[in-house]
Amino acid sequence: MESALSYADKSLTCRDCNQVFSFTAGEQEFHASKGFMNEPSRCPDCRASRKAAQGGGYGGSGSGGYSSGGYGRQEREMFSTTCSECGNEARVPFQPRGDKPVYCSDCFSKQRSSQRY
Repeated sequence: MESALSYADKSLTCRDCNQVFSFTAGEQEFHASKGFMNEPSRCPDCRASRKAAQGGGYGGSGSGGYSSGGYGRQEREMFSTTCSECGNEARVPFQPRGDKPVYCSDCFSKQRSSQRY
């Protein structure tokens, strides 16, 4: 892996707004550490706007590989139900339909580990 000394700040032009933005040596090192092969094609503002328009999710071509770390992301709605295994309260990120068992986090972990072997 290359060291930060081999990187130098670069000026790039945003494909959306045509503004010049800096791709710093630190960003380049981070980019390389994640295995990203392409330089970002959008400035940070256009990347943020595009991510917000796509719902703030990961992936998608041309995202530049940068993550907002969850800032500005809407809090996920959680639903309360009864665990099918132990009967305790289970908080899940989906509306249970009743046609499949729903587990609390402890029982879910047990179910997953028993299915692996």
